[in-house]
Amino acid sequence: MNLSQVKLVVTDMDGTLLNSKHEVSTHFFDLFKKLKAHDIIFVAASGRQYCSMIDKLDTIKDDIIIVSENGGLAVKNDTTLLSTPISPDNLPEIVSLISTLDNTHPVFCTQYKAYAMSTSKPLVDLLSEYYTNYSIIDHVDAIEEDIFKIALYHEVSSEKHVYPHVKHLESKYKVKVSANHWVDISEDLANKGHAISLIQKAYDITEEETMVFGDYNNDLEMLKLGYFSYAMQNAHPNVKETARFETKNNDNAGVEYILEQLVNAKDALKAQ
Repeated sequence: MNLSQVKLVVTDMDGTLLNSKHEVSTHFFDLFKKLKAHDIIFVAASGRQYCSMIDKLDTIKDDIIIVSENGGLAVKNDTTLLSTPISPDNLPEIVSLISTLDNTHPVFCTQYKAYAMSTSKPLVDLLSEYYTNYSIIDHVDAIEEDIFKIALYHEVSSEKHVYPHVKHLESKYKVKVSANHWVDISEDLANKGHAISLIQKAYDITEEETMVFGDYNNDLEMLKLGYFSYAMQNAHPNVKETARFETKNNDNAGVEYILEQLVNAKDALKAQ
């Protein structure tokens, strides 16, 4: 295993780079400076809204690539590299289906704002963490911007109570259990793997030169694109089965633990 060959690092946010308090460690920012010094490209890839990701990574935002909304949008230095919103022609079918689901609260995600149709307190509490800008609406027709993702929230378990009822949409759309309380629906090409593949091609980077970290099912496609693919110790079983390696959990700096090894390998190579 030759870490010194890595040129691209990609990491999920929640459950991966962020700890359970949704914080990025100061140690990561110190390590990022060293990654940058070694000309390693860094990509943050999340189901989060673009603005929410910028909020977490503000001090390095000009030096990284942001892949938000599970791969529906990719931005570097305010330049859009990829944009795959849900087609307006497909929206009615999805909205009609989710309106029949009990105890399921949809959140419609655009680049700069999220729209919810519920005042459920647990949902509203989460919205303030994941979405820096959101509104409560009565009908989806109130949304004028492109919708990149519909996130379905269930207060108990999205995998048990929501996913079985929308699973059949996978023949046309990307349907992902992205966390314990969330199932995400987007266009089929709006996934992290598609976004990372385009970035690899743009920078002429191979899978053997790519390192990827993830913890949930919306990370599966991108984990397959890096030889150095790491499942967090706290990851979903599907992620552990897909990833080649495993690291510590997100509350024990699992990403930083591997990045330290990467920096050391790069330093050793440079010293030769």
